[in-house]
Amino acid sequence: MADRLPRKNDPASIAARRAALGLAGDADLEAYVKSAESVTGVAVIPVSVAQLQVSLGKYVLSENGEVVETGRADEEVSVPLAHTEGGLTASVQRGAKAVELSGGFRTYVVADRITRASCFVCKDANDALTLARWIGEHVDEMRDWLRSTDMPELSSYAVLREVKTHVVGPMCNVLWRWTTGDAVGPNMMTRNAYALNMAYVLPNAPVQIERAMLEANMGGDKKPSHEFFQSGHGKTVIAEVTLSDDAIVRVLRTTAADLEELSWVGTHGAVASGMQSVAFTPASAIAAIFAATGQDLGMVGTSSMAHGTGRKVEGGLHASIRFPGLEVGTLGGGTNLPTAHEWLEVMGCAGPGKVYRFAQIVAATALALEISASAAMATAGSENFFRAHFERGGLRS
Repeated sequence: MADRLPRKNDPASIAARRAALGLAGDADLEAYVKSAESVTGVAVIPVSVAQLQVSLGKYVLSENGEVVETGRADEEVSVPLAHTEGGLTASVQRGAKAVELSGGFRTYVVADRITRASCFVCKDANDALTLARWIGEHVDEMRDWLRSTDMPELSSYAVLREVKTHVVGPMCNVLWRWTTGDAVGPNMMTRNAYALNMAYVLPNAPVQIERAMLEANMGGDKKPSHEFFQSGHGKTVIAEVTLSDDAIVRVLRTTAADLEELSWVGTHGAVASGMQSVAFTPASAIAAIFAATGQDLGMVGTSSMAHGTGRKVEGGLHASIRFPGLEVGTLGGGTNLPTAHEWLEVMGCAGPGKVYRFAQIVAATALALEISASAAMATAGSENFFRAHFERGGLRS
């Protein structure tokens, strides 16, 4: 059996791991040791940039947790895309060009909630129902308790907003719903949900609880789910544009009628497959922006859930996409890494007060890709889609 590698992140351990794995030379990894365990190197992914014309809303969170628009401005934004998918950036830029000729994107932040799905196992369904009613009646008290308790593990940035309960047999599932400021917030809400479960619900519950689970999968953490598709998990954002017939023909090389036909076929295909999303390829754009800006890559799956629409209107086609749960942050986690922070700064999205701006830019970029990829597929026989992959995807080899 091979010798076990050292696990610390001090320079000597890093050097020992690199030597044991046959990695050449020394590496200065000081900037990365707080972001992961057993750091041994870095993965370098090429970053390209697309430019988008967007009408961005300015948003604040009200005292009761509602997202409120306070202003709006038209901007040109440069968006970093970290990927190795041939044609991706060109496709995003093509969609963005068609949108720019049509007046630009318009984006809106609809809601902001992130959830932790706990569960309390009771003796039977009657006790579980009693507990569910009690939890629903004590949300205000729980919120006050979180604010006033001086437990060191609590986060003051994670604010409890609502609670949803769902009883199955003896199980009382509880969906704690939070806002977490400019961070994505899974660590914050996990700490606060654990404190609620163990230090408030268990000691005060009107029935005996046999077991408490911090995460019981009712929401679908890091997995697409109907619950998150409907009620959100992160920032709920809509991006839209009305594409002109001229831009559709000149830039996208198709027609509004062909795009509407593709939307009709694609929607019914999604229904037939039981697909959780109704969209073309949002994950490619989401993953590329996440990789460039230090987001949690495990959240690409949930963040890519989308509901796209395409409808022929006078003079063109109205296209939109709704993301129920963009799990994005401009503080904490990988956003502190040097290159990630730099790319966030390029977009004007680094630091506090910028997360709603960032979420809108992500949605607009994904819609640009949706438009371009859909246009390629909408051509007769989907020839343009095939040729893009043939010419850029290395099929000749």
